[in-house]
Amino acid sequence: MKKIIAGVLFLLSTSVSINAFAGGNIAAGEAAVKKYGCASCHGADFHTPIDPSYPKLAGQPQDYLQHALIAYQRGNDGPYGRSNAIMGPQAKALSHQDVQDVAAYLHSLPTNLVLRK
Repeated sequence: MKKIIAGVLFLLSTSVSINAFAGGNIAAGEAAVKKYGCASCHGADFHTPIDPSYPKLAGQPQDYLQHALIAYQRGNDGPYGRSNAIMGPQAKALSHQDVQDVAAYLHSLPTNLVLRK
């Protein structure tokens, strides 16, 4: 019985670790944010955007960043879309893998945001 439980725990831990790596490539995300010029609006450190109404991206939750970029890709064409004259065209240029990579990179950056109290 102990061997069965140990085997199940091993399989579960393996699947969790594989999923952790499936979420995007940080190095590719760094290259993508440079390629698409994200820092020109969101700031070189992604902490100080050029306009206070633009979001601070460094350290934001990865799933939030992915959902936001996908919503900008959708625009007003469907439910859960976001419309923005600047971000719409920027996001539409991203592939699905680019979205994952950019989100992984931005999430990996140190943040001064209060994410939990």
